[in-house]
Amino acid sequence: MDDENRTLDHVGDNRFKAFRQAEALVENRRPLDALKALQPVLEAEPDKPSVQLLAGRAYFHSAQLNHAEQAFTRVLELDPSDHYARFVLGRTLQRLGRLVEALGQLRMAWAMNPVPEYQDALSEVKARVQLRET
Repeated sequence: MDDENRTLDHVGDNRFKAFRQAEALVENRRPLDALKALQPVLEAEPDKPSVQLLAGRAYFHSAQLNHAEQAFTRVLELDPSDHYARFVLGRTLQRLGRLVEALGQLRMAWAMNPVPEYQDALSEVKARVQLRET
């Protein structure tokens, strides 16, 4: 293996470690630290859905909702079939007070993967929309 390939492997290993560290930090409720750890990966691989999804989760948990919306929207541009990205985009829109838009995303997420968590979120937003309409 030549020096150039070793360097590329090392860079890839560092990105992988940074991604895993950021995942652990999000799980441990340290989203700002996760975003710092994830920054070099975001810069190197902005079109990778898993990177955008993790960034979106960190933004969501740090209440940077506009950034979260952008990250989840980017995931869906890259992979429209990602039901989890639709779910968290719906939750983000809900927190932003954009309930009708949230409802659309949550309906799609639930239709793609009808799990109880998605159904609960969908029911909650439906009820809030109905309250606003009365």
